[in-house]
Amino acid sequence: MKAIEISSFGAPEVLRLADRPAPVPGAGEVLIQVSASGINRPDVLQRLGHYPAPAGASDIPGLEVAGVIVSGDAQAMAAAHLKVGDRVCALVTGGGYAELCVAPAAQCLPIPEGLSDLEAAGLPETFFTVWSNVFDRGRLQAGETLLVQGGSSGIGVTAIQMAKAMGATVIVTAGSDDKCAACLALSADHAINYKTHDFEVEALRLTQGRGVDVVLDMVAGAYVAKEINCLAEDGRLVIIAVQGGIQAEVNAGLVMRKRLTVTGSTLRVRPVAFKAAIAQALLRQVWPLLANGRIKPVVHAVFAAADAAKAHAAMEASAHVGKIVLDWSRP
Repeated sequence: MKAIEISSFGAPEVLRLADRPAPVPGAGEVLIQVSASGINRPDVLQRLGHYPAPAGASDIPGLEVAGVIVSGDAQAMAAAHLKVGDRVCALVTGGGYAELCVAPAAQCLPIPEGLSDLEAAGLPETFFTVWSNVFDRGRLQAGETLLVQGGSSGIGVTAIQMAKAMGATVIVTAGSDDKCAACLALSADHAINYKTHDFEVEALRLTQGRGVDVVLDMVAGAYVAKEINCLAEDGRLVIIAVQGGIQAEVNAGLVMRKRLTVTGSTLRVRPVAFKAAIAQALLRQVWPLLANGRIKPVVHAVFAAADAAKAHAAMEASAHVGKIVLDWSRP
């Protein structure tokens, strides 16, 4: 099969198209003929040498795919209500940038009616992440307010739509007025340009001083102290990335007085059973919203698989709104 491999750690140009042996599905797994692969920030970190694949995972980058099941564990497929020939999207621990990819059957979801494979390839990583962190860990409820740092990212556009569908008020931050406008068009209630406004001040102003109930943070670093300041009583801060640095100064007294919860998670290393539970929750509560169009995939750009280096350069330029996808049908 053709695959995109990391020839050495470094700039996007280290990604190259190569021939690799086809993977073989094991117990509980299926083999997917991949038509499209989603691009995510962890892929960039892996390319740079900062986020190695977990033990036993493929060294080929890529955490999400869409395509057709071509073979696999019949019992596992039956348990997941899948069969050979089904169009699916899947969350994987690696190996997604390839024509063939192995995935646990329990981490595969049917492609919602009306969606293309290119759209579906951008669903698993962000939808699993948002559900696990905003709704499971963050316990966001209808009527509460969510602050999303980086509202125009793949995670951000997913969080906006899912939180709105569940009845929450959504405030986002983004790095330009155009990105703020894009977030508002996706149904965010308020958008803050963090380059021209202080998000802490604005979040408190927009909530009449009460603060927000949940913060989804992909920055960490110096943001953490400001997020604690703008959380409401019993608020929850959920950290899922550390683009601003791993060190943070926390006002522990404020955490205690406001009874705050500060938590975080990574998804890639979690066991299949954990991810399978998320998949089932998405299938019940979110997949119908994709099928009826209430939630829509947001694909910013599509690159031929051979142009993976250009796709990574686009990711690092941070001008995108939504997802960047590789298309295996294009030469």
